[in-house]
Amino acid sequence: MLAVTAPTVLFAEDLPDLGESARADLSPQIERQVGESIMNDIRLNEPTYVDDAEISDYLNHLGGRLVAASPDPGGSFYFFAIRDSSVNAFAMFGGFVGVNTGTILTAQTESELAGVLAHEISHVTQNHLARQISKEKQNSVASMISMAVGILAARSNSQVAGAAIASAQAGAVQAQLAYSRDFEREADRFGYLALEKAGFDVRGMAAFFQRLQMAGRVYENSAPIYLRSHPLTVERISDMQNRAQNAPYRQVVDSVDFQLVRAKLRAQQGTQRDAITEFETQIAERKYSSALAAHYGLARAYLRAKDLAGAQRELDAVKALSKIPTTGSPLIYGLAGEIRAAAGDLPGALAAYRDGLQRYPAAHSLIYACAETQFLLRQYDAALRFIDQELQRYPSDFKLYELQAKNYAGQDKRLQQHRSLAEFYALQGQLGQAIEQLLIAQRAGDGNFYEQSVVDARLRELRRQQDDEKKRRN
Repeated sequence: MLAVTAPTVLFAEDLPDLGESARADLSPQIERQVGESIMNDIRLNEPTYVDDAEISDYLNHLGGRLVAASPDPGGSFYFFAIRDSSVNAFAMFGGFVGVNTGTILTAQTESELAGVLAHEISHVTQNHLARQISKEKQNSVASMISMAVGILAARSNSQVAGAAIASAQAGAVQAQLAYSRDFEREADRFGYLALEKAGFDVRGMAAFFQRLQMAGRVYENSAPIYLRSHPLTVERISDMQNRAQNAPYRQVVDSVDFQLVRAKLRAQQGTQRDAITEFETQIAERKYSSALAAHYGLARAYLRAKDLAGAQRELDAVKALSKIPTTGSPLIYGLAGEIRAAAGDLPGALAAYRDGLQRYPAAHSLIYACAETQFLLRQYDAALRFIDQELQRYPSDFKLYELQAKNYAGQDKRLQQHRSLAEFYALQGQLGQAIEQLLIAQRAGDGNFYEQSVVDARLRELRRQQDDEKKRRN
């Protein structure tokens, strides 16, 4: 379960001061700062946070399509997964959208999953969380921050919201835990329009929500979390169904990545033997929606069990099924590299990752794997050139700075190593640790005048930023 409550309450004092603007409309800048603070805390302290670049790549690609079709196509969004079998998704300040792995596995089509994301995106574009909190004009700023934490906790897991609620005025917070019916209908309407414009099957949203409602009736005392934080009504489902009925029929084929991500998640469930048996049974009985995904899942299950021969055999089957260019995926190249690396063939793994990057240059999973493998092969110069090239495209990618630091360490360049680590921490909101790394860089004694000057300038900048944050809190 996502225990966002406990760590978030602990760092609530470090959130940006919402100021008087919280009594009316929160500025986008403040919303983003609050969202980044909570997101950084989830990354650092939440054990169920899914730190998997392949799954992250997929969710952000899917979400990006929907954002481009939303009323705010230029909005900044980030989508991430939480390892939890329950069906849930939640939107945070600043465009951060979380989705449980249970939601990905429960969705029977990609359009259904897209419908859930479109609904959450609409809560952000329509400023529902900010409007929900700022309605309580009599509350203090501290109470509003606590209220935001409580609401976010309820979005993720209503069973752990109690601690956050207790930190504010319980009665006021409890009344705010579910979005209002008006907000839900608005999110339905804008989500539907984004789903349609992005080219998905608009019937997916109503189908998914209707299935959740039926599950809630069957299990009255344990209704899906999504129903508790996003209450459904017959009226809302009827409205979505009526809209879909009036739309022209559009057959939408699920993407290969949708099928492979689901197979990867299933291969990680249960015991190693259970995972292998599940996919072997699917293939033997031909009970699958995608033969490609079934063989990919079995390859993943074999790799998990360290049966490299079995994993390679299934990978060969995957490659045979994916000869048509339109059925390729960066996940296939990633699996090929992982199998070679597990077999001790690092040059072969690097070749697989590079082949994948030729076709999918924006796949962060392959970028990280390539740089990490170059490090393991002690190809430090090549790795650093590659990372510098990627940082030109993704200057806010903290993982690239971590990889950069490792390769500088391999060259025994201590100033550069700690300068890179400083950026790694700064991009995650850990200014104290970033400043500490720059102080170590200053004492390294192995940098030239220019490199030392860059460190000194960055240290002054981060200290000013730290002072500004302290002033906002006070």
